[in-house]
Amino acid sequence: MAKKNINEMSFLDHLEELRWLLVRSTIAILIAATAVFFVADYIFDEIIFGPTKADFITYRWFCELSHYVGFKDSICVESLDFIIQNTAMEGQVNIFVWICIVAGFIVAFPYILWELWKFISPALYPKERKHAKLFIFVASILFFLGVLFGYFVVIPMSVNFFATFKVSSVVKNEFNIESYISMVKTSVIASGLFFEMPIIIYFLTKLGLVTPMFLRKYWKWAVIIILIVAAIVTPPDVVSQIIVALPMLAIYELSIGISKLVYNKKLKELENG
Repeated sequence: MAKKNINEMSFLDHLEELRWLLVRSTIAILIAATAVFFVADYIFDEIIFGPTKADFITYRWFCELSHYVGFKDSICVESLDFIIQNTAMEGQVNIFVWICIVAGFIVAFPYILWELWKFISPALYPKERKHAKLFIFVASILFFLGVLFGYFVVIPMSVNFFATFKVSSVVKNEFNIESYISMVKTSVIASGLFFEMPIIIYFLTKLGLVTPMFLRKYWKWAVIIILIVAAIVTPPDVVSQIIVALPMLAIYELSIGISKLVYNKKLKELENG
């Protein structure tokens, strides 16, 4: 169990600290969202709607990969036959505001981590508090890698699948903008947070809530869940599912390794008194 400071705060003091953490984090997000406002045209045209274009970089990579492994044009994207439309009067305004906020959250994420570190650091050993910069750097890198994975892998595969799937040639795909933006937000944020698993497992192991034996015991279930998720967000071909599943499996294995290091260190500390 992590060692706490001698002068422990009361429950209300902790709530007050948490409240100010949320206030400062919210202000940081709003400031970042305001900055995003000035480049909103580029964000929407080139980033948000980038995966809706057949010449998007991910589709080109997959096509080259398809040729490399001998699948010819099996996963090449030649066209995406669908349109995105707005059906609500306030729809585009709401989308604009929420994209600014989500982008603001992504940009301000390192600062939010810093606030979170200040909140939990009193419960850590003095020598552990010295690792603040390392924690923020590693956690930020993992989050941004997850965001990139969601944007360059999960979203294009989802768009390609839903754009090309038809129950009949009679039906035309006309996607609501709220549905599309919701998929983009969910894919990016969920992937970013999933890549934070090693950090989360690190703290859970230190608190004694998780052990490497537990994670290894349920490894098969984790693999099944990851493969199911990969099958849901990708087209029904093996190559696409593997491309999504492998990084997720690597993150889970990394989490087990980190948990093992922390667990063994705790055992040594107990043995040494």
